[in-house]
Amino acid sequence: MSTYRIAVMPGDGIGVDVTAEGVRVLRAIEEKSEHSFELTEFTVGGALIDQKDVPIDDETVEALKGFDALLYGAVGGPKWDSRPLGQTPLAAILRMRKELDSYINLRPVKLFPALNAASPLKDSIIEKGIDLLIIRELTGGLYYGQPRFRNSERAVDTMEYSRHEIERILRFGFKAAKARSGKLLSVDKENVLETSKLWREVALEMAGDFPEVELSHLLVDAAAMRLITDPDKFDVIVTENTFGDILSDEAAVLAGSLGMLPSASLGDSGPGLFEPIHGSAPDIAGQGIANPIAAILTVAMLLRHSFEMEAEARSIEMAVEAALDEGWRTRDIASGQSGERVATTIEMGHAVLGCLV
Repeated sequence: MSTYRIAVMPGDGIGVDVTAEGVRVLRAIEEKSEHSFELTEFTVGGALIDQKDVPIDDETVEALKGFDALLYGAVGGPKWDSRPLGQTPLAAILRMRKELDSYINLRPVKLFPALNAASPLKDSIIEKGIDLLIIRELTGGLYYGQPRFRNSERAVDTMEYSRHEIERILRFGFKAAKARSGKLLSVDKENVLETSKLWREVALEMAGDFPEVELSHLLVDAAAMRLITDPDKFDVIVTENTFGDILSDEAAVLAGSLGMLPSASLGDSGPGLFEPIHGSAPDIAGQGIANPIAAILTVAMLLRHSFEMEAEARSIEMAVEAALDEGWRTRDIASGQSGERVATTIEMGHAVLGCLV
């Protein structure tokens, strides 16, 4: 029996609620397989600020580096919003990404057929199918650039990318496209930004190394529009940090809710960091109405990318689809159609577990 060490960081708000359901799915996989998961919980985000006045401490960061995978919930809330930048709960995840060099952020976007009614898009668009992968560069750009400055009259943020940073995320993008449809869309703002000019230049240079992949380019504003009007035309998208953050949240509309989308943050070494893309939603925390599906699908990504458990990952994804087909819905994806069974967070988790084979 193989034993894998997983650090679990529920965080704040609904992060606590949905992570609990993800952990239940992990335990169910453990029972059905020859694998053992050793789970260790860590406090981060606002919860740790309340204890130690920091969103993550040095001891936790060093400890996390020794695990096989990291499962993360969500952090933040109005209680801590007034803290200085860099001392808010969000600083915990930003520091983890940087220190682990988790520069690859995978955000798959899929609309399950059972949720067609939950999408605000026209039927003529939805019926073509939505299944795409957004690859976001995660450790460069505006979120980490220096100098950074603000006073009452002026503020400065710096977007910076090196050739090395661009090459390594594009290389991953080309390989991902090769494994899917053979089409890669690079999104930038080449008509305005110097970083984007370098980005496109590097992409064009690298295309020769991947002749089997068809490379195309789109400005980020055009990409934002076409994600809504022609989502079936997209398959693999690669882009920089800020654009990827915005576009993937926009793409959540395609899937019916932010509560449906998982993500994986990977590097060339060290543990992968896995988290649902939604926030901590403090307004509904603890009420039992948060959607745990993104967290459950995040567990599937963890098994696939950290442990190469493709069969187990696929079984979770099939269980989610089966539960949705049976009519199970949390409030955010309920459309009022007949046959829907509106569930609590725990009930939705149990519905998925009941479909797990």
